[in-house]
Amino acid sequence: MDADTPAGIQPGEASGALSVLRPIGAEPGVLIHPTADRRLATEDWLLATLPPAFRDRARWEWQQHRVAMLPLGGLFSALRIPECLLAALSTSTEAGCLNEFLAEALGGGPVICDPRFSRYYALLPASMPATLHQMAEAWRALDVDCLGHGSYLGVPRLDAVNREQALASYWSVPMDSAAVLCTPLAVARLIAAGRRCLETEPEA
Repeated sequence: MDADTPAGIQPGEASGALSVLRPIGAEPGVLIHPTADRRLATEDWLLATLPPAFRDRARWEWQQHRVAMLPLGGLFSALRIPECLLAALSTSTEAGCLNEFLAEALGGGPVICDPRFSRYYALLPASMPATLHQMAEAWRALDVDCLGHGSYLGVPRLDAVNREQALASYWSVPMDSAAVLCTPLAVARLIAAGRRCLETEPEA
């Protein structure tokens, strides 16, 4: 088995199909906004990481600052990925191209970009396989890290999908549905491929 192969991760974990919304028939004179409803459901799911007393504060942070600090390890965790590792894999270092590359490589799973520190955060299930944690330990030299219990992440509001001059975090790959996350296998393969590219790059 190749050293970069994420052993212990079941193949079925790579298939996580996206939820499909069924069309809703509207009665005459009634407007239905399935996209807005889905966004509200996704927002509520993200806020469920907080105790009820703190959720209004997070909504205010989204409105005022575009980003709210949410705890990890309850509903979801995150894997931190440096931009240089992704740039080694992509044909372009432009933000838009990296976003498209990530969306394809991770099957549309949600990714947050923090342009201030040139880092990306792939959102994963809270119960990540132990193997992925072990692999992340080996990748620490690349600034890759698993973030779970005890960590907080600046999560953008759902319509923050573009980089702004303020350099606030934004969704590199938007979160379109509640609880639809990246699969550990896809993220592990991405990191392993990026590491190989960096190791084979000629020295300046």
